[in-house]
Amino acid sequence: MRVVAIRGATTVAADEGVGILSATRELLAEMMARNGLSADDMISVIFTVTPDLRAEFPARAARELGWTDVPLLCTVELAVPGALQKCIRVLLHAHTTRSGRDLRHVYLRDAG
Repeated sequence: MRVVAIRGATTVAADEGVGILSATRELLAEMMARNGLSADDMISVIFTVTPDLRAEFPARAARELGWTDVPLLCTVELAVPGALQKCIRVLLHAHTTRSGRDLRHVYLRDAG
């Protein structure tokens, strides 16, 4: 087993809690599926949102998926002019037997 970090990102149409949770659940499920991971493989997850998203914590979506024993952290990204808006990013740390070249980073919606 080794420790890896897997990146992911997605966007939402509006600053609405339901949309943020739905997009985050979709992204996390896709990251897990593409990398053959389970909740037991998780070490920790860092979520970032662009400054225009304030309606909900993306980490709540992970809790709703049953990730109750995984340390989660949410933070806001820098407000860089011209940066992608309404974006949720994830940095997931996990245990896996996969090599670095076999990891699949996931970018959905306008983040793709």
